[in-house]
Amino acid sequence: MPIHERTNSAFLHRRAMLKAGVASLPALVWHGLPAMSGTTPADAKKPTLFQIACMTLPYSQFPLERALTGIRSAGYSYVAWGTTHRENNGKEVPVIASDAPPARAKELAARCRDLGLVPLMMFSGVYPEAANAIEILTNRIRQASAANMPQVLTFGHTEGSDRKLWTERFKKLGPIARDQGVMIVVKQHGGNTGTGAACAEIIREVADEGVKVNYDAGNVMDYLKIDPLLDIQKCAEEIRSFCIKDHRHFPSDQDCGPGLGEIDHYKLLHTVAFTGLKMPLCCENIFAPVIPRPTVPEGVDALARRAREFLEIVLQGLQA
Repeated sequence: MPIHERTNSAFLHRRAMLKAGVASLPALVWHGLPAMSGTTPADAKKPTLFQIACMTLPYSQFPLERALTGIRSAGYSYVAWGTTHRENNGKEVPVIASDAPPARAKELAARCRDLGLVPLMMFSGVYPEAANAIEILTNRIRQASAANMPQVLTFGHTEGSDRKLWTERFKKLGPIARDQGVMIVVKQHGGNTGTGAACAEIIREVADEGVKVNYDAGNVMDYLKIDPLLDIQKCAEEIRSFCIKDHRHFPSDQDCGPGLGEIDHYKLLHTVAFTGLKMPLCCENIFAPVIPRPTVPEGVDALARRAREFLEIVLQGLQA
């Protein structure tokens, strides 16, 4: 079990001892960020049970099986399914096709668990406004349910999305997701759904616990050049998971692995560090800026391990 999960009980014990001494103090503003409106101070809540996962996406140039064994060897207990992988025959093969029967997802999840990896999330592979979005998202929900996987990820087009249509469709899909024990999470991807604030507006209008926000700070900083540390304050109450990627503007404008960019992950994750919820942190980009990406899977393994260790250090610091 990851160290940040093993120590949650210790955090709760220490927090209970300190409670009497801090109850009379005014709410604090941490790291220079404003407290979330409509929420109690972070210290008054139970620690979030962060689940650090690696997506198979960074291993897309290698077979899926190699991705899974590499993620496990890098010390992860959780995995998120990416989109496609180049198999040994050179062909790009979906991790799981959008029209595959739920039994196929159940089989793949069993393979993951046999390796010691718990699946947390899959890509939907469809924009919410697409003509076949309801059909595909419904099948993705059923796949995730069969895999005992809690979340299905979707996002909008970088050139803009039909937010009214999103709301209508998510109101239909939310009850389906809840009935299957699954949650649809929506992340930022440029356009008019490129901020956490915009995604939260849609989720609040949908008003269904089956549809929530996934936060992608790297995308917010990349596509719209907006400070994610300010943006996350406007959607924190709706966040149920993260796609972890960093971003920097110098010496090259590009996404990168956590801790290698300009985003302060202490400030970013502090916003949701005491929710009492389980919250997947799924590493989507683990690569170093400027430096060419590894051409052998062992190089990806090393970067995956570095990302996990960085996030564990951040979480220990936030919840100590």
